[in-house]
Amino acid sequence: MNKHDSEKIAGILQDSGFQYEKDLSNADIIIFNTCTVRESADGRLFGQLGNIKRLKEEKPDLIVAIGGCLAQSYGGKLLFQFPQLDIVFGTHNINRFSYLLNERIKSGNKVFELKSEDNYDVSCLPTLREKPFLAWVSIMRGCNNFCSYCIVPYVRGKQWSRSAYEIIEEVKNLTLDGVIEITLLGQNVNSYGKDLNDEMNFPQLLEKLSQISKLKRIRFITSHPKDFDNETVKVVAESEILCNHFHFPLQSGSNKVLQDMNRRYTKEQYLKLIDEIYRMIPDASITTDIIVGFPTETEEDFLETLDVVEKAKFDSAFTFIYSPRSGTKAIGFKDISSNEEKMNRFSRLVDKQTNISQMKNNYLIGKNLDILVEDFSKKDKKMLMGRTKTNKIVNFKGDSNLIGKIVNVKIILAKAHYLIGELKIN
Repeated sequence: MNKHDSEKIAGILQDSGFQYEKDLSNADIIIFNTCTVRESADGRLFGQLGNIKRLKEEKPDLIVAIGGCLAQSYGGKLLFQFPQLDIVFGTHNINRFSYLLNERIKSGNKVFELKSEDNYDVSCLPTLREKPFLAWVSIMRGCNNFCSYCIVPYVRGKQWSRSAYEIIEEVKNLTLDGVIEITLLGQNVNSYGKDLNDEMNFPQLLEKLSQISKLKRIRFITSHPKDFDNETVKVVAESEILCNHFHFPLQSGSNKVLQDMNRRYTKEQYLKLIDEIYRMIPDASITTDIIVGFPTETEEDFLETLDVVEKAKFDSAFTFIYSPRSGTKAIGFKDISSNEEKMNRFSRLVDKQTNISQMKNNYLIGKNLDILVEDFSKKDKKMLMGRTKTNKIVNFKGDSNLIGKIVNVKIILAKAHYLIGELKIN
């Protein structure tokens, strides 16, 4: 969602006559679109602002703006804390950025605008996409779940779903513009439409979108286990263009911790859903998010998490040590584990998941897979990088004219986090 919003901000600027500049020292405007889910993101931003302060001393006319979730959380005090800032705007003010920028340029004064909530549909804003053949499509914004550790509902607002008609029309227009793969975005895509009257639910929306000609692939994130159902799996299983990859955040394998997190499902319910996915789509890939060191987590609770990881056989996992967020319910929970215990659990979890990821990727050696080529590999510019329908990263040798195309690749080597392939020549 953050990257999608960044593309909108960049599109607004481009539409106003500005050009994208990779080198910070050559820029006239620098915008930080921020995340504040974890404390580490805050720290990285504040470090960057220190560098920007020196740059602004050299270029007094440089305009520096902060938007996104951290801006929504911290508000106007950022302008006092960091004098190098010129504009602060929240998550509900993206559509106003051009106006705010013009105000700063005309008046020379600092500008601050922060709405508490706004159901403005940003899809109509211009977009500067990173890849012309890939697009993010927001089907909803905000969240009503209020997990006890999560700040998202406070900075993104309550859930509201876009009209299915508007989403379908946007996707049709994207395909006319050369897009062949879309990713549907929502804090909890499975609850799409529940705030609308007489509208489609999420599986029905998937089914309609999969009928759009010229579209080759559809992905979606993120799925919440409490709202997930077999209807969604059935639609994916029966479609040729719906990708058989499910991002399915677990967060913890302990029922006690899940209750403290306000996740509203149990370990047993979660594993039953995993079994249903594998039963209906045997070659599906499932990825997850896991928090280690939640304040009420004991060693026994952590072992329950390891048990789920062993049984679920995730393809990969985003693993985090719990990060306290001001304003959330969990901030008041007593922390019963030391930092050393948390680091030890985190290391054990990463080791277990890495072994499982390696095992699952080893199974793909020798198989021929369709890859949508996205770009050159970041680590080796002699290699191309693409993704399978199951969201596996594959690197292989090939020419730049393959970027944006779907090609068939034979997997010859497997690592825990990526695959090496060999282009098949017809």
